[in-house]
Amino acid sequence: MANFSFDVVSEYDKAEMNNVFDQAEREMTSRYDFKGTPAAIEWLDDKKGIKVTGSGEWQIEAILDIVRKKLASREQSQKVLDVTKEIVESNLKTTKEVPFKQGLDQDKAKKVTAVIREQFPKVKPQIQGDTVRVMSSSKDDLQGVMQLLKQQDFDFPLSFTNYR
Repeated sequence: MANFSFDVVSEYDKAEMNNVFDQAEREMTSRYDFKGTPAAIEWLDDKKGIKVTGSGEWQIEAILDIVRKKLASREQSQKVLDVTKEIVESNLKTTKEVPFKQGLDQDKAKKVTAVIREQFPKVKPQIQGDTVRVMSSSKDDLQGVMQLLKQQDFDFPLSFTNYR
């Protein structure tokens, strides 16, 4: 009896985030309403997030909308953006740091395993650090679990890796 498994992780694709950043930057330079304003987007340390600069809160939201659209067009989850940090205003500039969410803590992992156990009692989810390993003897059950998790509305991004 063969056992199949995959891992559920909360990560983002760094290459895709690079592309999203470049596309958003390009669109900002071509937009008329951003001309002559301090509107800018920069990387946070080691590309773990972005720093958005604008002339007011409305411009910060407009830039974040551009980033969200670019994420959607590249089929990346918008939940990767952690927009909980406060907006800082100084010297006629407004800035906001938006780190990227990554990693499953215990609470998030427990939510994921609870949903799996509720719908698929034969599948065995197991928390292993910041990943959840899902094991089953049926590939169909594993595909069902993937579909179930994609349909759930978690407040963090989920991706699947390590298929065996």
